[in-house]
Amino acid sequence: MMLKNERIKFVIDELEKLYPVPPIPLDHQDAFTLLISVLLSAQTTDKKVNEVTPELFAKAANAKAMSLLEVDEIKYYIRQIGLSNTKAKNIKRLAEILVEQYDGEVPEGFEELEALPGVGHKTASVVMSQWFGHPAFPVDTHIHRLMKLWKLTKGKNVEETEKDAKRIFPKDLWNKLHIQIIYYGREYSPARAWSLEKDFITRQMFE
Repeated sequence: MMLKNERIKFVIDELEKLYPVPPIPLDHQDAFTLLISVLLSAQTTDKKVNEVTPELFAKAANAKAMSLLEVDEIKYYIRQIGLSNTKAKNIKRLAEILVEQYDGEVPEGFEELEALPGVGHKTASVVMSQWFGHPAFPVDTHIHRLMKLWKLTKGKNVEETEKDAKRIFPKDLWNKLHIQIIYYGREYSPARAWSLEKDFITRQMFE
Protein backbone atom coordinates (compact mmCIF):
# COMPACT_ATOMS: atom_id res chain seq x y z
CA MET A 1 0.00 0.00 0.00
CA MET A 2 1.38 3.39 -1.02
CA LEU A 3 1.95 6.24 1.39
CA LYS A 4 -0.03 9.44 0.77
CA ASN A 5 2.83 11.28 -0.97
CA GLU A 6 3.40 8.24 -3.17
CA ARG A 7 -0.29 8.15 -4.08
CA ILE A 8 -0.22 11.84 -5.04
CA LYS A 9 2.80 11.34 -7.32
CA PHE A 10 1.31 8.15 -8.77
CA VAL A 11 -1.94 9.95 -9.70
CA ILE A 12 -0.05 12.79 -11.39
CA ASP A 13 2.30 10.45 -13.31
CA GLU A 14 -0.38 8.00 -14.47
CA LEU A 15 -2.83 10.68 -15.57
CA GLU A 16 -0.06 12.43 -17.51
CA LYS A 17 0.62 9.17 -19.38
CA LEU A 18 -3.07 8.65 -20.14
CA TYR A 19 -4.07 12.21 -20.99
CA PRO A 20 -1.02 14.33 -21.90
CA VAL A 21 -3.16 16.92 -23.71
CA PRO A 22 -6.71 16.64 -22.34
CA PRO A 23 -9.24 18.70 -24.30
CA ILE A 24 -11.93 20.65 -22.49
CA PRO A 25 -14.95 18.30 -22.50
CA LEU A 26 -17.41 21.05 -23.43
CA ASP A 27 -17.44 22.39 -27.00
CA HIS A 28 -17.00 26.16 -27.14
CA GLN A 29 -15.54 28.98 -29.22
CA ASP A 30 -14.88 31.70 -26.65
CA ALA A 31 -15.41 32.73 -23.04
CA PHE A 32 -19.14 33.32 -23.50
CA THR A 33 -19.93 29.96 -25.12
CA LEU A 34 -17.78 28.20 -22.50
CA LEU A 35 -19.61 30.00 -19.69
CA ILE A 36 -23.02 29.05 -21.05
CA SER A 37 -21.94 25.44 -21.66
CA VAL A 38 -20.59 25.03 -18.12
CA LEU A 39 -23.75 26.59 -16.68
CA LEU A 40 -25.83 24.11 -18.67
CA SER A 41 -23.72 21.14 -17.57
CA ALA A 42 -24.93 21.26 -13.95
CA GLN A 43 -26.79 18.01 -13.18
CA THR A 44 -26.47 16.74 -16.74
CA THR A 45 -23.73 15.27 -18.93
CA ASP A 46 -21.21 17.16 -21.05
CA LYS A 47 -22.28 14.94 -23.94
CA LYS A 48 -25.87 16.15 -23.70
CA VAL A 49 -24.73 19.78 -23.46
CA ASN A 50 -22.59 19.36 -26.58
CA GLU A 51 -25.65 17.98 -28.39
CA VAL A 52 -27.88 20.99 -27.69
CA THR A 53 -25.51 23.96 -27.77
CA PRO A 54 -24.75 24.04 -31.53
CA GLU A 55 -28.35 24.99 -32.31
CA LEU A 56 -28.48 27.47 -29.42
CA PHE A 57 -25.20 29.13 -30.40
CA ALA A 58 -26.20 29.23 -34.05
CA LYS A 59 -29.06 31.45 -32.87
CA ALA A 60 -27.14 33.43 -30.25
CA ALA A 61 -23.37 33.05 -29.93
CA ASN A 62 -22.75 36.21 -27.90
CA ALA A 63 -24.25 38.05 -24.95
CA LYS A 64 -26.01 40.69 -27.05
CA ALA A 65 -27.79 38.13 -29.24
CA MET A 66 -28.65 35.92 -26.24
CA SER A 67 -30.07 38.87 -24.30
CA LEU A 68 -32.52 39.54 -27.14
CA LEU A 69 -34.00 36.03 -27.05
CA GLU A 70 -37.10 35.34 -25.00
CA VAL A 71 -36.77 32.92 -22.09
CA ASP A 72 -39.15 30.48 -23.81
CA GLU A 73 -36.98 30.50 -26.93
CA ILE A 74 -33.84 29.72 -24.92
CA LYS A 75 -35.76 27.00 -23.10
CA TYR A 76 -36.79 25.47 -26.43
CA TYR A 77 -33.16 25.02 -27.46
CA ILE A 78 -32.12 23.52 -24.12
CA ARG A 79 -35.33 21.56 -23.45
CA GLN A 80 -33.45 18.23 -23.25
CA ILE A 81 -31.27 19.56 -20.44
CA GLY A 82 -32.18 19.11 -16.78
CA LEU A 83 -33.55 22.19 -14.98
CA SER A 84 -34.17 23.85 -18.36
CA ASN A 85 -36.71 26.32 -16.91
CA THR A 86 -34.31 27.77 -14.36
CA LYS A 87 -31.31 27.62 -16.68
CA ALA A 88 -33.15 29.46 -19.46
CA LYS A 89 -34.09 32.29 -17.06
CA ASN A 90 -30.52 32.46 -15.74
CA ILE A 91 -29.00 32.53 -19.23
CA LYS A 92 -31.32 35.35 -20.32
CA ARG A 93 -30.56 37.48 -17.25
CA LEU A 94 -26.84 36.63 -17.35
CA ALA A 95 -26.62 37.80 -20.95
CA GLU A 96 -28.46 41.04 -20.09
CA ILE A 97 -26.04 41.74 -17.22
CA LEU A 98 -23.02 41.10 -19.47
CA VAL A 99 -24.39 43.63 -21.96
CA GLU A 100 -25.37 46.18 -19.27
CA GLN A 101 -22.27 45.97 -17.09
CA TYR A 102 -19.44 44.47 -19.15
CA ASP A 103 -20.05 45.62 -22.72
CA GLY A 104 -21.06 42.08 -23.63
CA GLU A 105 -17.78 40.53 -22.47
CA VAL A 106 -17.29 37.81 -19.85
CA PRO A 107 -15.52 39.35 -16.83
CA GLU A 108 -12.15 37.92 -15.82
CA GLY A 109 -12.69 37.55 -12.09
CA PHE A 110 -14.11 35.01 -9.64
CA GLU A 111 -16.19 37.56 -7.76
CA GLU A 112 -17.71 39.05 -10.92
CA LEU A 113 -18.46 35.64 -12.42
CA GLU A 114 -20.00 34.21 -9.25
CA ALA A 115 -22.33 37.23 -9.04
CA LEU A 116 -23.93 36.23 -12.36
CA PRO A 117 -27.23 34.27 -12.32
CA GLY A 118 -26.70 30.50 -12.36
CA VAL A 119 -22.92 30.78 -12.01
CA GLY A 120 -21.56 29.07 -8.93
CA HIS A 121 -17.99 28.63 -7.77
CA LYS A 122 -17.37 25.53 -9.91
CA THR A 123 -18.63 27.21 -13.10
CA ALA A 124 -16.55 30.30 -12.40
CA SER A 125 -13.50 28.13 -11.70
CA VAL A 126 -13.83 26.31 -15.03
CA VAL A 127 -14.03 29.58 -16.98
CA MET A 128 -11.19 31.18 -15.02
CA SER A 129 -8.91 28.17 -15.45
CA GLN A 130 -9.74 26.94 -18.93
CA TRP A 131 -10.32 30.24 -20.72
CA PHE A 132 -8.43 32.87 -18.78
CA GLY A 133 -5.64 30.59 -17.54
CA HIS A 134 -5.87 31.44 -13.83
CA PRO A 135 -4.98 28.58 -11.48
CA ALA A 136 -8.16 26.91 -10.25
CA PHE A 137 -9.25 23.40 -9.34
CA PRO A 138 -12.96 22.98 -10.12
CA VAL A 139 -14.23 19.95 -8.21
CA ASP A 140 -17.34 18.15 -9.39
CA THR A 141 -18.93 15.01 -7.94
CA HIS A 142 -16.62 12.78 -10.02
CA ILE A 143 -13.43 14.38 -8.69
CA HIS A 144 -14.88 14.40 -5.17
CA ARG A 145 -15.59 10.66 -5.40
CA LEU A 146 -12.15 9.77 -6.78
CA MET A 147 -10.29 11.91 -4.26
CA LYS A 148 -12.12 10.05 -1.48
CA LEU A 149 -11.47 6.70 -3.17
CA TRP A 150 -7.76 7.53 -3.32
CA LYS A 151 -7.86 8.65 0.34
CA LEU A 152 -6.56 12.08 -0.62
CA THR A 153 -9.41 13.91 1.11
CA LYS A 154 -11.82 13.49 3.98
CA GLY A 155 -13.95 16.27 2.56
CA LYS A 156 -17.66 15.97 3.22
CA ASN A 157 -18.48 18.04 0.13
CA VAL A 158 -16.90 19.40 -3.06
CA GLU A 159 -15.84 22.62 -1.32
CA GLU A 160 -13.75 20.78 1.27
CA THR A 161 -12.33 18.46 -1.38
CA GLU A 162 -11.32 21.44 -3.51
CA LYS A 163 -9.32 22.86 -0.59
CA ASP A 164 -7.53 19.53 -0.16
CA ALA A 165 -6.82 19.20 -3.89
CA LYS A 166 -5.29 22.68 -3.95
CA ARG A 167 -3.20 21.86 -0.90
CA ILE A 168 -1.72 18.57 -2.14
CA PHE A 169 -1.33 19.11 -5.89
CA PRO A 170 1.19 21.58 -7.40
CA LYS A 171 -0.51 24.82 -8.41
CA ASP A 172 0.88 24.73 -11.95
CA LEU A 173 -0.92 21.41 -12.52
CA TRP A 174 -4.38 22.40 -11.26
CA ASN A 175 -5.89 23.51 -14.57
CA LYS A 176 -4.85 20.35 -16.38
CA LEU A 177 -5.17 17.85 -13.56
CA HIS A 178 -8.83 18.46 -12.79
CA ILE A 179 -9.71 17.62 -16.41
CA GLN A 180 -7.43 14.57 -16.39
CA ILE A 181 -9.20 13.24 -13.28
CA ILE A 182 -12.61 13.77 -14.90
CA TYR A 183 -11.54 11.80 -17.99
CA TYR A 184 -10.08 9.01 -15.83
CA GLY A 185 -13.28 8.78 -13.82
CA ARG A 186 -15.41 8.45 -16.92
CA GLU A 187 -13.19 5.90 -18.62
CA TYR A 188 -11.83 3.76 -15.77
CA SER A 189 -13.84 4.48 -12.64
CA PRO A 190 -17.50 5.27 -13.44
CA ALA A 191 -19.65 5.50 -10.31
CA ARG A 192 -22.46 3.32 -11.61
CA ALA A 193 -20.28 0.49 -12.90
CA TRP A 194 -17.21 0.78 -10.72
CA SER A 195 -14.79 -2.11 -10.85
CA LEU A 196 -11.49 -2.39 -8.98
CA GLU A 197 -10.15 -4.43 -11.89
CA LYS A 198 -10.78 -1.60 -14.35
CA ASP A 199 -9.85 1.18 -11.93
CA PHE A 200 -6.13 0.41 -12.07
CA ILE A 201 -4.96 3.58 -10.29
CA THR A 202 -7.01 2.77 -7.20
CA ARG A 203 -6.08 -0.92 -7.38
CA GLN A 204 -2.34 -0.31 -7.56
CA MET A 205 -2.43 2.27 -4.78
CA PHE A 206 -3.74 -0.17 -2.21
CA GLU A 207 -2.26 -3.48 -3.28
